[in-house]
Amino acid sequence: MISTKTARKAVLKLGQADDSHKQQSAPPPVGSYPYRLEVCKNKSSADNMVFHLAGDTGGTRSAEMQHKIAAELTAQAKEAHADFMYHLGDIVYHYGEQEGYEAQFLAPFAQYPAPIYAIAGNHDTDINPETWEQESLGAFYTAFCSTTPTTIHFAPQTRRKSQVQPNVYWTMISPLAIVIGLHTNVPKYGYVDPVQKSWFIDELKNAAACHQNKAIIVCLHHAPYSADVNHGSSVAMIELLDDAFKASGVRPDVVFSGHVHNYQRFTKQYPDGGTVPFIVAGAGGFDELHALASPEDEGYEASHDLFKGLSLEKYCDDRHGFLKVSLKRTPFGLQMKIGYYTVPADSGIYGAALFDEHHIDLSGR
Repeated sequence: MISTKTARKAVLKLGQADDSHKQQSAPPPVGSYPYRLEVCKNKSSADNMVFHLAGDTGGTRSAEMQHKIAAELTAQAKEAHADFMYHLGDIVYHYGEQEGYEAQFLAPFAQYPAPIYAIAGNHDTDINPETWEQESLGAFYTAFCSTTPTTIHFAPQTRRKSQVQPNVYWTMISPLAIVIGLHTNVPKYGYVDPVQKSWFIDELKNAAACHQNKAIIVCLHHAPYSADVNHGSSVAMIELLDDAFKASGVRPDVVFSGHVHNYQRFTKQYPDGGTVPFIVAGAGGFDELHALASPEDEGYEASHDLFKGLSLEKYCDDRHGFLKVSLKRTPFGLQMKIGYYTVPADSGIYGAALFDEHHIDLSGR
């Protein structure tokens, strides 16, 4: 079903068990504090950027949608000369094991023509309770957090080298955008410890003070706001973001997340009149999509104080898809265009179609 905000609202799913015991400790950073990485340093033009975002591209059952999404991303990246892809987490199901990287990530994205960066999802961070053999995030660090680009030892046949992200949470500094990526751990509604929260607040302050001519983007795996039946919204993530925005005095231009296997675009209006889009893009290939809940269902709460000023503008819960973000500096200032593209569910049929488009005027930068 495809609809608009007239029928659906963000919800809290009631009666959820406490799974905070699933928190995992991350390996030490491979780079130095404050974990920043400059990208696109050799870009010929600093006035245009194009990049993709997608979440939850992995899966262990049917691989058709994984390959469809990757194929459409690859075709679009070649046509648009994309600068990179930013993965919103859950690269490998269900426990981020190195044995899954070839089939779930490296093979489908082998032809993607630009670098791929990532934040880790809950499945990338979790540990298989039947084996307890691997270190949490061990394979993710090998693929994305090396000190230098190198052959990925558990997939030596792949042409894609390891990334050089400095930590599991980190800040990307690009010509037109600052992207702050959080690590929200394993629990169903996410977890960020005080150390990372303090870092996040400092990175928001730095982005606003030192990069006034760039977009500020926040990415996290667990969706703060959602209207779906499987997860619903995350109080922990909403409070994390609200606290950080208040403490830093800075709100980003957009927040992207995954975890929920559909597309949702919310607008949050704050008491001072400012607005922030919150965009969920977790339909990147996992073969189970998440439908939206009825706000009248007794298993959900849709009238929480945390939802004040929040509107669900558009959603798609019956097709997989991905995001393309375009940033352009014009004589009038910086402009951002966010497009969500869906792929057909019919077997063997390819082609990405624009489903939703949102424009953000950053001319004040």
